[in-house]
Amino acid sequence: MSTQAQAILRFYKTLKPGFRPPKGIGIMNPFLDETAWPLTTAFYEKFYGDQRPRTYILGINPGRFGGGVTGVPFTDPIRLEQKCGIPNEWRKLPELSSQFIYEMIDAYGGVAKFYGDFFITAMSPLGFVKDGRNLNYYDDKALLSACEPFMADCIRRQLATIPSLPAAGPASVPTAAPVTVPTASPAHSPTTVAAPTCFCLGEGENFRQLTRLNAKHGFFSEIIPLPHPRWIMQYRRPRMKEFVDLYLTRLRSVNVSDPPSPPTPA
Repeated sequence: MSTQAQAILRFYKTLKPGFRPPKGIGIMNPFLDETAWPLTTAFYEKFYGDQRPRTYILGINPGRFGGGVTGVPFTDPIRLEQKCGIPNEWRKLPELSSQFIYEMIDAYGGVAKFYGDFFITAMSPLGFVKDGRNLNYYDDKALLSACEPFMADCIRRQLATIPSLPAAGPASVPTAAPVTVPTASPAHSPTTVAAPTCFCLGEGENFRQLTRLNAKHGFFSEIIPLPHPRWIMQYRRPRMKEFVDLYLTRLRSVNVSDPPSPPTPA
């Protein structure tokens, strides 16, 4: 049986969009970059070199200063070196979402503990750019329509080869609003194993799109939304500790290796 690292790296190395983006939109694939790939490999071999199932966390798609460079979601070159212990020669430009994620990871117990429990991926593991700027997959209707089959296939392939913890029953999440989505018919499910719970980064459009996709395919038994790190850093940065605590409470609600934290005092 493959380790998690082997399965993850095999998935990324064979990743092909299989669709043509609308005119003016480019695709970012850091897994084809000769500089990035050895460092991506080093990260997953360091933190996922075992067969332990993880709980999935799904973001939107990689950006130009984080996962679109390093091949590791929400990890800019600074955090890759300073927090993950993987030296690199990239310019050390900070990425807002990465700053928040690693503040949260530190509070969770550090990189080894966090990545031992969770696997961060994205609705689209490939990024998009338009006019030199990051583009979310849902910001362009034509792009969303074109890439939806690709996104569904990515989730399906990852769940088939990168084990996730099965749902252990209803989660108790203080202040959260988890949504239990209808599962697909047995014809859409390759096994009889209970569908896992996952987390969605973003309580708005990304959550709506994942919920809609999940209603069609039954990937997850429950999707728990979290405020998106970039939104927190752009609009709620003075309250960052409050949002870190919120993340910890929700993440620990389904992680049996860690007891739930009490709700954040008002």
